[in-house]
Amino acid sequence: MSRRIVSLTLDVLEDLPRRCRGCVFWELDPVAAEQACDGGDTGFEKELWVSTALLEWGACGRVAYEGEAPAGFVLYAPPAYVPRAAAFPSAPVSADAVLLTTAHVVPEYAGTGMGRELLQSAAKDLARRGIKAIEVFGDQRGEEHACVAPADFLRSVGFKTVRPDPHYPRLRLELRTALSWRAEVDRALDQLLATAGSVIGAQSRGSYEQVRRY
Repeated sequence: MSRRIVSLTLDVLEDLPRRCRGCVFWELDPVAAEQACDGGDTGFEKELWVSTALLEWGACGRVAYEGEAPAGFVLYAPPAYVPRAAAFPSAPVSADAVLLTTAHVVPEYAGTGMGRELLQSAAKDLARRGIKAIEVFGDQRGEEHACVAPADFLRSVGFKTVRPDPHYPRLRLELRTALSWRAEVDRALDQLLATAGSVIGAQSRGSYEQVRRY
């Protein structure tokens, strides 16, 4: 089954999990979010936020598919587009960084490297646009169904704590460092495969792709 990752657009917004499609935790400040929930307009507000970000700033997320099935997504934007960020005790986000708000993998694809691939795809997109770093508020407590990515997972993929907090530390990933490390790994794997010889070339290529996905 083929795996692909695409930019978040209004066309694929409906592929987000239903709970996430109507969630405006990050997109609105606490008062406005409560009003939207009371009025039943969260789906509209989510679409409006994505539309505004796309028009004014550019791509604000990535969506992953396993075959034709949506398997996960990430959202990100400059801090000015994320009113909720100001409410976190480890705020503010650095002026040179984009804020990663949500990283979600559908449970059946957990442990397949999907989360890592989504973040790598986001990092490449932002680096091409001249962004220096990604910052994120991590969930240190491991809350189930939280709108905040687990801090332990973020550290496992290269994020470093820049402002500690017992509940929501702020972490940072320098994009130049992250992408140069990835390129070095890819080059090393290419060189290893080149020496394997034609007899085991096909088998090695399969193993190489598995390593890349991890």
